[in-house]
Amino acid sequence: MSQEINRRSFIKKASAFGVGAFVAPQISSGNMFYSGKSRINLGFIGVGLRGRAHLGLISKREDVRVTAICDINSDAIQEAQKVLRENNRAEAEVYQKDEQSYRELLKRKDIDGVLIATPWRWHSPMAVDAMRQKKYVGLEVPAATTLEGCWNLVKAHEETGTHLMFLENVCYAREVLAVLKMVRENVFGTLVHATCGYKHDLRGVKFNDGKSAYGEGVKFGEDAVSEAKWRTEHSLKRNADLYPTHGVGPVAKWLNINRGNRFLFLTSTATKSEGLHNYIVNHPKGGADHPNAKLDWKLGDIVTTVIKTTNGETIIISHDTNLPRPYSWGFTLHGTNGVWNGQFEGKRLYVEGKSESHQWSNDEMYKKYMEKYDHPLWKKYAEEAQEAGHGGIDYFTDKLFVESVKENAHPPIDVYDAAAWSSITPLSEKSIAMGSKPVYFPDFTGGQYIQNEPIFGKTK
Repeated sequence: MSQEINRRSFIKKASAFGVGAFVAPQISSGNMFYSGKSRINLGFIGVGLRGRAHLGLISKREDVRVTAICDINSDAIQEAQKVLRENNRAEAEVYQKDEQSYRELLKRKDIDGVLIATPWRWHSPMAVDAMRQKKYVGLEVPAATTLEGCWNLVKAHEETGTHLMFLENVCYAREVLAVLKMVRENVFGTLVHATCGYKHDLRGVKFNDGKSAYGEGVKFGEDAVSEAKWRTEHSLKRNADLYPTHGVGPVAKWLNINRGNRFLFLTSTATKSEGLHNYIVNHPKGGADHPNAKLDWKLGDIVTTVIKTTNGETIIISHDTNLPRPYSWGFTLHGTNGVWNGQFEGKRLYVEGKSESHQWSNDEMYKKYMEKYDHPLWKKYAEEAQEAGHGGIDYFTDKLFVESVKENAHPPIDVYDAAAWSSITPLSEKSIAMGSKPVYFPDFTGGQYIQNEPIFGKTK
């Protein structure tokens, strides 16, 4: 074991000295300077709705040229070329013959990096192939759906020295970064617990045979449109937290996961599955006799996962996508000096010695805290970000990806984050199948987490 750790340590150190590791804190913080390429070429693998959202932002940048796009869907290709034209960019070369066409794109010598936004099962293999072709990778969430896929990403990075930035955009939410600043300035004292999750009514995404992106019919699979073509299959066949990273990513940054701390083990429990069946039965295009009403849906309507860290904190993650509800990330944070509840959990906080005894903050006080601890990235770029997707957070995700590629720098959200956060899916699936027994996380860093320093969101 010690020889393996030493080997991995050597690979990481050798890689770091060649790829600008010391630039990473500046790239993370917004205090950005460039000594690398003034302009880069990017390829896009997957230009559906999510891929085109990235394409629309990145093609506005003067320091990026999009040279190639890949997708097996002709409509998606046409829409992507339209996005480029609307941003006064030349159309990109197209790769769309079959599911392996992305490999031809990766062989191009004029591409510095690729952004991958395909169905989940392709994320890990495509990213591995890209790293083996020495292309800097921007990878959409989740990074992998199996433990093997997570390990393959780590091994490809360590063997090639090529970087992967995990494009978890919620890490750049304004309140998330403000809370990160509060944590580092010890507002909440010693942290002991957090809650988070992905609570999103996706029934209209999982079933869709219409022309819009949401909610027309009860079909899924090849006869459906958009994500209903592939995403729903996971709900049919797997009982797990299928989409953990939106919630756990920010919490991992608050708790310094892979940077002095790591996930130790989890336990997961799932409710019965009623929501999707009920949706089909009661939909105007469905009914009790519809073929999809007779399916045995494996995904529990609410999956609850509890993680214990090596430093002793606990994290509760909720996955809730089959039932009617408003959207929520479910963020709360608890420490020895106080507690915080995020925008979907009432926008309130309590700080001992600052708040009125046993009273939540009012709206005015909450706003003052958010303004006082507003992160430098948002202070500097809020105006530019306001037109970007998901409340502006996509702007920061894409900006830092591009600037990491330009510097060939260690990214603010790296391959070890991608593996640890995404491994929650297969590990929760195993725990549920075992009657909610504990399942231990691998240490994807090979022990390096002990000495890794937090760089995400650092300012000078």
